[in-house]
Amino acid sequence: MKKVNGDRARLNHILAAIDEILNYVDNYDFDAFLKDSKTKFATIKQLEIIGEAANHITEETKLRFTNVEWQKIGGLRNILVHEYFGIDENIVWGIIVKNLPELKNSIQCILQKFN
Repeated sequence: MKKVNGDRARLNHILAAIDEILNYVDNYDFDAFLKDSKTKFATIKQLEIIGEAANHITEETKLRFTNVEWQKIGGLRNILVHEYFGIDENIVWGIIVKNLPELKNSIQCILQKFN
């Protein structure tokens, strides 16, 4: 049960970080995102949090919910932290508009199965 509770907390962290990002960019287009350095850097920080939480999800949960690309999420975190000087804002924006809504839905479904 301890592992499930830890995973539940991390999944909630992921969900909260997604909500933060989506709130940051509400009513933004790509150009507005590029011009707003605070939003851009806050978004990147939240993506790092998502990746860090995903890296600590147990293997049991990762194997149970293979529809989530856990390794890619963690890999993105590593790129954002270690290759910060080479971050492609087009890729970040694509993740925001395409991947985050899908990930949010997946995490919500996973959390329902934990209850």
